[in-house]
Amino acid sequence: MAIVINYSVEIEAPAELVWQVLTDVDNYGEWNPFVPECKTTLEPGSPIDMQVRLGGPKPRAQQEFIRTHTPGKEFSYAMKPMPLGLLRSERSHTVTPLGDGRARYDSHFQLEGPLSPVVGGLMGTALRKGFQGMTDGVKQRSESLATVED
Repeated sequence: MAIVINYSVEIEAPAELVWQVLTDVDNYGEWNPFVPECKTTLEPGSPIDMQVRLGGPKPRAQQEFIRTHTPGKEFSYAMKPMPLGLLRSERSHTVTPLGDGRARYDSHFQLEGPLSPVVGGLMGTALRKGFQGMTDGVKQRSESLATVED
């Protein structure tokens, strides 16, 4: 059974600004409580190296690989699948303009494979908290920067 975690939020900032916040990975530590460090080129096939907070005292290293990147709209990445399809994941970030200087940010995470219920049981709460924290952080950072630009 797949583990699916979706969050969506409307942001009082232009889509271009929200996109800038999401893709400015060098500054994640300033606003992102879930992924305080991140390095990537966003080129499909390239790595995305992250430090991820999953409830322990220190962030843990996580490397995944960029699957898609449509500048200004979306990017996604996935872990290297485990042998025999035991576990595979996909994470995506999408920004949609809503007009009137507003945007929607959609966060999607999916974990599949026979081991997904085990991982969900062990880390589901931390993952939900982390993805919610990042979603809230995107909103707060984007709206703060939009206020400065006005």
